[in-house]
Amino acid sequence: MGVFRLNTRKMQIHLSTLLKYYKREDVCDAIVEAAEDKEVAIRYGEKGYGKRPDVVKHSKDVLEFVKQGASSFHCSEELWTNPLQLNPNLKKEELDELRKGWDLVLDIDCPILDYSRIAADLVVQALNYHGIENPSIKFSGNHGFHIAVPFISFPENVHGKDTKFLFPDGPRKIAVYLAEMIRPLFAKKLLEFDSIENVCKRTGKQFNDVVKANEFDPFSILQIDTVLIATRHLYRMPYSFNEKSGLISIPIKPNKILSFDTNDANPANVEVKMKFLEAKKSKQNEAKKLIIQAFDSKIEEEKVKIEKKDEFTAPEEAVPEQYFPPCIQKILLGLQDGKKRSLFVLVNFLTSCGWGHEKIEGLLEAWNKKNPEPLREVIVKGQLRYHAANNKKVLPPNCANKSYYLDMHVCSPDNFCPRVKNPVNYAILKQKLTNLTDNRKKAGKVK
Repeated sequence: MGVFRLNTRKMQIHLSTLLKYYKREDVCDAIVEAAEDKEVAIRYGEKGYGKRPDVVKHSKDVLEFVKQGASSFHCSEELWTNPLQLNPNLKKEELDELRKGWDLVLDIDCPILDYSRIAADLVVQALNYHGIENPSIKFSGNHGFHIAVPFISFPENVHGKDTKFLFPDGPRKIAVYLAEMIRPLFAKKLLEFDSIENVCKRTGKQFNDVVKANEFDPFSILQIDTVLIATRHLYRMPYSFNEKSGLISIPIKPNKILSFDTNDANPANVEVKMKFLEAKKSKQNEAKKLIIQAFDSKIEEEKVKIEKKDEFTAPEEAVPEQYFPPCIQKILLGLQDGKKRSLFVLVNFLTSCGWGHEKIEGLLEAWNKKNPEPLREVIVKGQLRYHAANNKKVLPPNCANKSYYLDMHVCSPDNFCPRVKNPVNYAILKQKLTNLTDNRKKAGKVK
């Protein structure tokens, strides 16, 4: 039998290992059930992802994909009437027409699993507080957890709008609202578990990175992923391999998060006992309180106000890179951490600076290659598709937004930065002033 290796930093998974695991009928059945009404993308190891859109309808399909080199399976948060009708050229109205609904899937992401456990447990408690009795939890397969609430749990309408159309704004608002809700207790529990010195040592952060205004910021070391809750964004399916760790993304009981043992996710030990996003365990409208309070939250509105702004009018000609602010220049050099947030920033920044889709795509492709661990192509393409579908130019987060430039360690202001509130303002104003100075010099020479 041939050998198929995934060339990652930590794991090489043999084809024999993949086949032995995915040959299990219970595993294949679980993947097929999780794929219902979902767009599916299949990863073929280091070769990347297969065609999109795709679907998985039968158990035998799973094994056939693996025989062709598939290593993991990923599906959409959105529910579609016909996933195979999706394509990158669809307008927002056409996507809305195809969408049946969406599941809330929150990604607790941190390099330290111990810290992810604490955050995930607090998010579950927050969901319980809002009346959601049985949220779905699964180990991501590496360092974090996915926490989910099925679409059936949400009301049909929120403030007069059909809930199925509230994507991605609804999940984003909920994610930020929950993060702010657990922030004080999360900081307290982290420091009860570890000292600040140990937190810095384990995460590779500096003291000033995690302590701001004399307060420990727990979200300087962990993210509840909201940036890429975007249309056609995918997550790893339950009972699928994680290529980096060689472990399986398995569902777990909410009360087992703090005691979760990664040995249970070893493919040889996996037992298919639970389902992820099992609708029958949820009650209709039980997430009504959560989504309404998330939409009404003043804190949340402040966090996402940049996404609610009127469309920004970009310059007619693209602003050249030489006028980009220091933070953007630093991002473009490549980053170890904060790549997803940086992608969000770059797309909004470049579109607001008058760059066209093809030019942006080329720059992002070059930037991603500079990252020590590049983002998956499907993430970059997904963000581009989302912006192209919306066809709007929205400013990136303001300079004062601590969740971005400061947390990503790219804020290194020059003498021009105090004049502006947003990186786009910097680029446009810098170009105008430079051109004005040059014109004056030329006029002086003429005289």
